Amino acid sequence: MKDPVAKTLAGDLGAAATLMRALDDDLPGARAALRAIYPHGGRAFVVGVTGAPGVGKSTLVDALVGAARARGERVAVVAVDPSSPFSGGALLGDRVRMQRHALDDGVFIRSLATRGQQGGLSRSTTATVAVLDAVGFPLVFVETVGAGQAEIDVADATDAVIVVTAPGLGDEVQALKAGLLEIADVLVVNKGDRDGADRAIADLTTMLALAAFPSRPGEPRRTPPALIRASATAGTGVGDIMAALDALRAAPVAEREARRRRQAVRQITALVGEQARATARAAIGTEDAPGPLAATVNQVAARKLDPWSAAEALTTHSR
Repeated sequence: MKDPVAKTLAGDLGAAATLMRALDDDLPGARAALRAIYPHGGRAFVVGVTGAPGVGKSTLVDALVGAARARGERVAVVAVDPSSPFSGGALLGDRVRMQRHALDDGVFIRSLATRGQQGGLSRSTTATVAVLDAVGFPLVFVETVGAGQAEIDVADATDAVIVVTAPGLGDEVQALKAGLLEIADVLVVNKGDRDGADRAIADLTTMLALAAFPSRPGEPRRTPPALIRASATAGTGVGDIMAALDALRAAPVAEREARRRRQAVRQITALVGEQARATARAAIGTEDAPGPLAATVNQVAARKLDPWSAAEALTTHSR
């Protein structure tokens, strides 16, 4: 992996793609390569784009990429697609929708399969973003799969979050109450030329005026997000969204560093949990190849042992 690392740091997109594939498949040497490139990153501005299915996230990202390219900025897109139930791979729907950028050397689009990961992101999203940062993209969009209210993990992987909603998809305000509204830095009502857009804007304006915008424990009080009406297909409102992102990019260095430190805490915590789950699966094994703690599972299933004691036994075993 030494050669791909050097080439990636020199801006070689082919080497970067090879490294991203290795990280996604967790191939030997991939994590060592990630450790080597990680200190060279931190320059990219990473924007998460999330929202319920059908709101036009991909079309909006496509329009934002076009706006960034119009001013000469190189852009990367990490599109997290649903996993195929047969192959386990990504369905690549976002690449199809962004075909107009396919021949543009200033745009790089990487699709990732969720592989069953909850929270709207792939387990390798953060690693992929780190590679794109190291290879030299100043702006990276991360589009989540579209799982609705569960997609709050995007706030832990990005510098800014665009939450997209649209009129005519039910109660838009209700859909935003649990989680998504609280992580938004920019709130976009897409398809703003449709019936119901005026009401959606009015309801969200009222909600933003009444919301306290609490932060997570230990974090400062958040500023309410910018509310923007847009139509990605018509191109209206896209410039306003880019202006809002530019304002966030121009935030004081101390503020951005504080956000990244909070992200680091949550990323480390998530990775520790992921490693703990992997250890648990290895210790338990499968029916065909039972692990050293398979008997413990049988005891819990037979209600001879409670799951809390079983978890403690697993923790002790992994030390």
